[in-house]
Amino acid sequence: MLDRLDPEQRAVATSLGGPVAVIAGAGTGKTRAITHRIAYAVATGVYAPTSVLAVTFTTRAAGEMRGRLQRLGIAGVQARTFHSAALRQAQYFWPKAYGSDLPPVLDNRYGVIAEAASRLRLPTAAPGLRDLMSEISWAKVSNVTPDSYLELAGSRGRELASFDAETVARAFAAYEEVKRERQRIDFEDILLCTAAMIAEHDRVATEIRRTYRHLVVDEYQDVSPLQQALLDLWRGDSQDLCVVGDPAQTIHSFAGAQAGFLTGFAKRHPGSTVIRLIRDYRSTPQVVRVANRVLQRARPADGGQLGSVQLEAQRESGPEPVFADAADEASEAADVADWLASLHKGGIEYREMAVLFRVNAQSPAFEQALADRDVPYLVRGGERFYERPEVRQALITLRTQARIAASGESTEPDSRSAAEQVKLLLGSMGWTDQPPSGTGAVRERWESLAALVSVADDLVRQQPGCTLADVVVELQRRADAQHVPSADGVTVSTLHSAKGLEWEAVAVVGVSEGSLPFVLATTPDEVEEERRLFYVGVTRAKTRLRISWARTRNGSGERRPSRFIDGVRPGSGATRPNGPVRSARRTSTALAATCRSCGRHLNDAAERKLGRHAGCPASYDEPTLERLRTWRKSQAETERVPAYCVFTDATLLAIAEARPRTARELIKVTGVGATKISKYGADLLEVVNDS
Repeated sequence: MLDRLDPEQRAVATSLGGPVAVIAGAGTGKTRAITHRIAYAVATGVYAPTSVLAVTFTTRAAGEMRGRLQRLGIAGVQARTFHSAALRQAQYFWPKAYGSDLPPVLDNRYGVIAEAASRLRLPTAAPGLRDLMSEISWAKVSNVTPDSYLELAGSRGRELASFDAETVARAFAAYEEVKRERQRIDFEDILLCTAAMIAEHDRVATEIRRTYRHLVVDEYQDVSPLQQALLDLWRGDSQDLCVVGDPAQTIHSFAGAQAGFLTGFAKRHPGSTVIRLIRDYRSTPQVVRVANRVLQRARPADGGQLGSVQLEAQRESGPEPVFADAADEASEAADVADWLASLHKGGIEYREMAVLFRVNAQSPAFEQALADRDVPYLVRGGERFYERPEVRQALITLRTQARIAASGESTEPDSRSAAEQVKLLLGSMGWTDQPPSGTGAVRERWESLAALVSVADDLVRQQPGCTLADVVVELQRRADAQHVPSADGVTVSTLHSAKGLEWEAVAVVGVSEGSLPFVLATTPDEVEEERRLFYVGVTRAKTRLRISWARTRNGSGERRPSRFIDGVRPGSGATRPNGPVRSARRTSTALAATCRSCGRHLNDAAERKLGRHAGCPASYDEPTLERLRTWRKSQAETERVPAYCVFTDATLLAIAEARPRTARELIKVTGVGATKISKYGADLLEVVNDS
């Protein structure tokens, strides 16, 4: 059994006493190492198979671990996800501990979120509710309660485009109240209930610890505070713990993961064994060289002692990675599709290829380019672009308006360009000329609508004088072209969804400042997570790697290639700083922005929008802000849209503080663009100046 392992993997398999941390680089065979560790311990009689609990993060990974153990002749080991293991324990012990069955788990918590929002008279549009679900989930896995959310959200950089922190805290409390009334628990409550049960009942804790004496945790860099608390309760005083992970693949901090549990493992467990797996069996030396160089300027995740490894390629030499720029996104997509088609002609199957990007809004250009060449593809981690709810709704709206214009039902012809008409129609659905601040479903919805706007802009540039009907025809042509065979297709995926997978050929696209690192990465820690995300993309490739970027986007100014490939691509230096992402058009303004109250530099996008630090005294007039809120509510009711689609709370506050007297002053307020000026400018100025 040990003869099948390399020296480092063998060290993992034979280190059976005391706490063990395995720092496993991409492609180094970590699953092989830990399954052989369990199998070797059982085969030598050190472990009883039923005394082992191996936990991981996905059902697929747990199933793969069980399958490998079975092939090694080992049966009876519990390999489960955190939630599966916890639910099994809670369902068994809860009646003994509390005299009743564990409350049922919600099949879908969307309805509970919607009811909580309705009770508080909050907007109940789907994007905002999805944002609330994600934020409440983060709070619970981070051990943040409704009472402590408001205080902790600011310090941890939590910002939603749809709701302010105070509203999230109220919605969180209402959500918990609705759950209690319905006598239901949610996904995170499975861990919370199990942890509380073990902490409160010594007999339960003793029995669980006696049953599972040997703990193994895979993907340990993704552990949340709640999962770590449960792991500590499972372990008790036992030192028989083996954790496996890669700090360089910490990409889920936004969801509550804390790599510090892995990087600080040796400090928390003095005398622990630390083993590094460095031999990369997945990628060629050329791909490995790129991956190592990407990490050369990285800071350790969470500043812990156990940092990432430098990979050593074990495969034979392969082709050099391709670094390529393109004039615009359409050209980049066409070049990538041609590259993949040529590889297919050379014998690589389409199922062994992938196109990876940062956000879903980048998907349509590449989907279209592949469809135009009859290259089959699969969209991983979400619906096809033209099947997303907001896109379907937008197409219906555009088609309806085009039919009205063609039928002559409108009172007078529209003199605006087709692109302007599209922007006006999609503006009622949440599109604005400036993206919303913060992350979440509202931001994703805006990006989908912005992609449609870019199609209209492109068509108007190519065909001056085209009509709204022409835009609708072009969008429908693109949607129809996606119906291609997909059983053997190129994977089209976000970088996050690609983690844990691998392909012969990988194209990492959109590698430019503002896209990767993403524009919302405004702190050094966030930028470092973006670097690790890029590293994950690079290390998915076995033999062929293509890294590309567009010099312009939607006709905008020049876009720089990402800082992450400085010193990596041929002819580039490593001269740029490692700080937050800055837009090329606004770098000096952002860096020079100072607080109007204290005069010190501002720290992030939210503070720059306000023009002051969150903790500094406000300079707005409360009656003005109240009039603005009243006006926004009335406008939203008239348009039948959520209030934040008119203006976000942060933008209203910025307007109240700026007190603009003219349209020229108003347009200087962040979040107020030309479209908003034309639609609301006169009303806004009247509200602001109504003293």
